[in-house]
This record gives sequence, structure tokens and C-alpha cells, in this order.
Amino acid sequence: MLDTSSVFQKYESLRPRLPDFKCPNATIEINSILEIASQIDVFVFDAFGVLNVGEDLIPGADLAIQALRDLDKKVRVLTNAASYDKAGAKKKFSDLGFCFADYEIVTSRDVAVENIFSGVWGVITSGADNLKDLKTEHIILTDSESDFDKVDGFLFLSTSDWNSQKQLFLKNSILKNDRPVIIANADLVAPRESGFTLEPGFYGHELIDLGASNVKFFGKPYPEVYSLVTKSLSGVPGEKIAMCGDSLHTDILGAAAQGWKTVLVTKDGLFSGFETQRYSEESGIFANWRLDRLYP
Repeated sequence: MLDTSSVFQKYESLRPRLPDFKCPNATIEINSILEIASQIDVFVFDAFGVLNVGEDLIPGADLAIQALRDLDKKVRVLTNAASYDKAGAKKKFSDLGFCFADYEIVTSRDVAVENIFSGVWGVITSGADNLKDLKTEHIILTDSESDFDKVDGFLFLSTSDWNSQKQLFLKNSILKNDRPVIIANADLVAPRESGFTLEPGFYGHELIDLGASNVKFFGKPYPEVYSLVTKSLSGVPGEKIAMCGDSLHTDILGAAAQGWKTVLVTKDGLFSGFETQRYSEESGIFANWRLDRLYP
């Protein structure tokens, strides 16, 4: 059964595959994101565990965003959710009660699809994904084992329709013919209403453990998505950007590697119900600030 401690230990075992970073030696406790508004020009928010849990808005998250806008702060959402394209992401946030412009939403999928070369790609996604943003020839991989051997590479967007049998098809196909695997969501797990779900990053690392040599991860903590955020800003220095996330090994580590400030949000995400100090001490990953929720 997945729990916070087992997920943390799995991330720790993968540290050689994560970016190098520098972070503070201690974390300052705050009660509201507004307490640090005078120090920060741009606030970048993870989605799951910070703005929402599954399909539910986290109380006060919408108020925090509006309060920051009222202070003339720039806001961005930086999410590893790759199950939908930009239009789908915008609709999801709108359904939750947020109003984000297209340029304010950056997803790991944005970067992943930019790294698809020509050929036929096997896509692992949900049945509802129309794949309008994927311009190359592709096959949606389902229950047909033979399809896995027909493609030139694999694009892993979502685990919503994935299972152990399909993962076995993928393993066997890769072991026969090692081809590129693009993991568009580097997360190992995601917090949902009923617990954690396994995400594409988990299965990508499993492939590497089996000997796959051409697995590429996109999304936090890897640098490409942070670079997309930086490009959307006008020369804002890293120390004036704050990443607000619920995961030490993705949100916090990745942002620290970019020279950004960091805020660990603890009440509803990976560390819900846990004291995070011991996890920071064990991993050596300290956020600049820590709070329960964005807005009390």
C-alpha cells in the first residue's frame, strides 16, 4: 500500500537520477502565502496538493490567488499533470473556480510534445484525450500487445487506463527493441481523494531498472518546465520567483536547482497528516518557507 513514507523512500532511492540543487539549511514557518508577498514578484503553484486534490478545490486556494493578483503579483501554475492539453488544463482550473490565462499555465505535457520526433508513436493516455496537440503519427496503446512492437517510440501521458498487464506489454516490447520512452509526467504518485495513484514517472523508473536506456522524463524536478516558466516572464531573477508545492523531491528540489525560492505546502498533498521536518532532515531538502495551506 502506498503511503507518505514509502513514497518518500522511493524518491530517495532515485536521487542519482534527479537534478543537483542547493537549498537553505532550515525552513521558516509561515501561516499565509501573503506573509512573503513583499519578497516575491512571481508565485508559481503546483496543482495537486496545493490548489486541488483530485477534482476538489483546496479551501482558500482561490482566495490566495486573487489576493496575490490584487497585490500586482504575477502567478503561474506549473503542473506535471499531462492527461490533458492546454485547453483541457484551462477548463479543469476553470471548473475548480480559477481564472488563468493560457500563458499562466505551464504543463509537463507542453515540453514533452515538443520533444517528439518523426515516426509512429505509441501513446499511453486516457480514452478521453483527443491528442490534438500531438502532430506526429501515433497509435493509442490499449490491450493489443502487437501494437507495442509497431511503434518507433512511446509517449506516456496518463495512467488512468493503465494496468499491470499493459506495463508488462511495454516492458517486453522495450526489452526486445529498446526505443525512446518519453515520460510526460515525472511524478511517482499523485494525491487523490482516496489516497495516492501511481503516475507515469513510477513506471518510467521501473523501465530503467529493467535495463531500458532511452527513458526521458519531463516535468518537475527536471529543468525544461522551469525554463518554460522563466521564458514567460520578463527577466525576473530567480530569487524573486517562489515555487509553491507539496513535494520535496519534485517541486522544491527542482525549483531550488533553478535558483528559485520555495514554499512547501503540507496539509493536503504528499505530506498530509505528517510532520515534514524529519523528511527534510533525512533528505537534506529544505524549502525556504513552509505552511499548511496557501490561505488560512
